[in-house]
Amino acid sequence: MPTTTTFRTSGALGQAEKAFELLTCEPAPLSFDARPVPGLPNKTLPLDALRKLVLFERYDSATVDALWRQLAMHAREWGPAWVVGAIGVALPALTHLAAKISRGRARHAEDVNSEVLAGFLAALRTADLDTPRLWLRLCWAAWRAGAAVIKPHDTEELPLDLPSGSRTPKKPYGHPDLLLGRAAAAGLITMEAAELISATRFGDSLIEQLAAEQGITASALRMRRRRAERVVGAAVKRGDLSGPVRTQLASPR
Repeated sequence: MPTTTTFRTSGALGQAEKAFELLTCEPAPLSFDARPVPGLPNKTLPLDALRKLVLFERYDSATVDALWRQLAMHAREWGPAWVVGAIGVALPALTHLAAKISRGRARHAEDVNSEVLAGFLAALRTADLDTPRLWLRLCWAAWRAGAAVIKPHDTEELPLDLPSGSRTPKKPYGHPDLLLGRAAAAGLITMEAAELISATRFGDSLIEQLAAEQGITASALRMRRRRAERVVGAAVKRGDLSGPVRTQLASPR
């Protein structure tokens, strides 16, 4: 039986999925040597099987970074097939990101899909492969590119039955990374602060390790994280992150 997991999407992401299906079909699917990646099975895997593995299994950040370092190197050095292959492995996440960004803005969906893919591809080709949290940085690049499609003053036409009274703004629900992305896009916190919160609160990174990498004390980095978290918390209470994001320059925090 085929092992490909199909994702319902259209436009650029849909075309990428079709290309990935052709690349991974029998009799000669493109395969990834997982043996050099600690934590993955000690064998060669067709890329669609690799995608299912990373989609349904939970791996620590070291394994994920090692996997994406290999995929990025293959995409840069081994030709277009591996570019399509790497994008195909990332498609579940890219599809999810694009859907979140374009929710409620159906007329922008095609453009968002294209920019999410373009942002990811640019990062795949240029990101520093030796810096930690590679996968997170690739996803942030895709998110930023897709979110840029939604202009600050761009709104859908108001429905005729829109009530004229005031109402409590909707609270933003969903993955914490997406909430942090909205806060960074609005200029409430820096992208670096958003990555710090995500990596240490929801990922596997230790704040002591990150502090050592940056040449500062762990207490100073904790203080920086605490200040950013307070800003995001206050914005959530005010409802600032539930509507269209108004982009501004973020001051260092």
